[in-house]
Amino acid sequence: MADNVKPRVRVPKTAAAGDTITIKTLISHPMESGQRKDKEGNPIPRSIINRFTCDFNGQSVIDVTLEPAISTNPYFEFDALVPEAGEFKFTWYDDDGSVYEEAKPIAIG
Repeated sequence: MADNVKPRVRVPKTAAAGDTITIKTLISHPMESGQRKDKEGNPIPRSIINRFTCDFNGQSVIDVTLEPAISTNPYFEFDALVPEAGEFKFTWYDDDGSVYEEAKPIAIG
């Protein structure tokens, strides 16, 4: 796992049961295509986020397959229904086998 990869997630702390909220995510990731070379002329290995998922209390909210043309530092904004208090789990999958996770709780208020 690369040290410079950092997920950031913004989820409201509370919502009313049945509310739809907006979630914003960004992962700082260089998205190496495998086409570039380093200063010595060696190919830089491909390392691209190829999938992003979000679950709420174990139920899928969103599951996105990303293609090689995705930009550096991919950003997602989407709406989610909050039926009860719980936890959103966000997962980014890298071509190199790395998995990056972040979790955010939400309370019913």
